[in-house]
Amino acid sequence: MRLVVQRVRNASVDVEGKRVGEIGVGFVVLAGVARDDTEADVDFLAEKVAHLRVFEDEERKMNRSILEVGGALLVISQFTLLADCRKGRRPSFIDAAAPEMAKRYVDRFVDRLKGFSLRVETGVFQAMMDVTLCNYGPVTIVLDSKELLAGKGEPAK
Repeated sequence: MRLVVQRVRNASVDVEGKRVGEIGVGFVVLAGVARDDTEADVDFLAEKVAHLRVFEDEERKMNRSILEVGGALLVISQFTLLADCRKGRRPSFIDAAAPEMAKRYVDRFVDRLKGFSLRVETGVFQAMMDVTLCNYGPVTIVLDSKELLAGKGEPAK
């Protein structure tokens, strides 16, 4: 699973001109599910995001988590994060999960975040969405479960 986590002052998502999600301070999380992902990948990244210390403390150091600042999340499913651009000019999406699996895992990711008592808004799966955000910092972090789990001494998949 691959995530792009953006610290925001506020964000919203519209589908066909209708607002379907909106948050204040927190994270916009773009979530891409790979075809070889497992529930362990999803659970690992939910825990990582909930405890990621990128909000400023009293000394203006990035030392506080979204849990500590009472922030919210806007999670947007985005299969294009799995694009393989190594050959030619048109990206390949062969590594992206099938839609049924991707939806199940993004829903699991959202449920895990809610399990930390976080407020989570979402876009609409497979819809054309307009996402608006004010990136605060800017702080943008890419998290890839395969890379992170391999770094913990676990075999890369």
